[in-house]
Amino acid sequence: MVKEVEGTFEVDGKSLYTKSWLPDTNPEANLVFIHGFSDHINRYQNVFSCLSSAGIAVHGYDQRGWGRSCASSPKERGLTGPTSRVLADMVAFITQYLPSKHDNIPLFVMGHSMGGGQALKLACDVDGAYTDLVKQVRGWLVEAPYIALAPQEQPSGLKVFSARMVGKLLPHKQMVAEIRVESLSRLEEVRKSIREDELMHNTGTIEGMSGMLDRCAELHSGKARPDGGKVKALWVAHGTEDKATSYVATKRWFENCTGDVEDREGRWYEGAYHQLHADTCWEEFAGDVAGWILKRAGVEGEGEVVKRQGEDEGTKNAGEQAVAEGDVVGTQPAESKL
Repeated sequence: MVKEVEGTFEVDGKSLYTKSWLPDTNPEANLVFIHGFSDHINRYQNVFSCLSSAGIAVHGYDQRGWGRSCASSPKERGLTGPTSRVLADMVAFITQYLPSKHDNIPLFVMGHSMGGGQALKLACDVDGAYTDLVKQVRGWLVEAPYIALAPQEQPSGLKVFSARMVGKLLPHKQMVAEIRVESLSRLEEVRKSIREDELMHNTGTIEGMSGMLDRCAELHSGKARPDGGKVKALWVAHGTEDKATSYVATKRWFENCTGDVEDREGRWYEGAYHQLHADTCWEEFAGDVAGWILKRAGVEGEGEVVKRQGEDEGTKNAGEQAVAEGDVVGTQPAESKL
């Protein structure tokens, strides 16, 4: 049985919503997950339940300006702060699960989309501010990271320039980003649930979006690249038909900028869209993530993860039902206290 634990995390005077998916035995690994733009941590529940059933404890939080961390205050939507604040929140949350503070259980960090770009920004540690933390993470995983937008989603240079100029005077000015639901998943039930999810408000601030673009530019230009002396292992995944972030840019970055990491793997899902965790390939994706983590955690028989999950009819049926009914991406998780 998977135990779900909700709570709050206090950082810099702000209370952020948290949730953990815990196995019923001592975990083989801890995984901290960073969600994407206009997203929230409960949307990944099907995959997290699978990972937890395989012995991996998953911990996540709704980032500042997103999900339940701003559900009661629309004026805080998208109010992430600058990149320094975004990284400080991440570091504070991740630090709780470092092996030295958590029974020497190996720690992995994973991010999706915007969160994937954030995870890479931290892992690459361009200015050396987080070297000690990066060295303690056993492996980094990213799903459809924001290294570049898909060509059809690229904003014009004029639009970006104008927004930056306004942002100098009004950094907290809110902007609604038009996100095409059809670009995110091939599953119509997932698309429907996204449209109905009030926590997916698509609202950012000029400051937050500018920071996101700057992090993207560092990766896309090759300025941000992982140091093999710090990053022990790296797993990069992307769908070849992603219509939100660029599969081509991610693969190019992986091939050209990660050679210093001896243990690295690129996993390209043929035909898959942006949300690998909520696309037709989600079970394969969950199995791949679990297998990669458990192998590096030193768990014997990690190659049997997918088979074990398939034999666990309770987990399998629950996951299928969650995707079919949209519970995995619904507005209210089971046993929600908020």
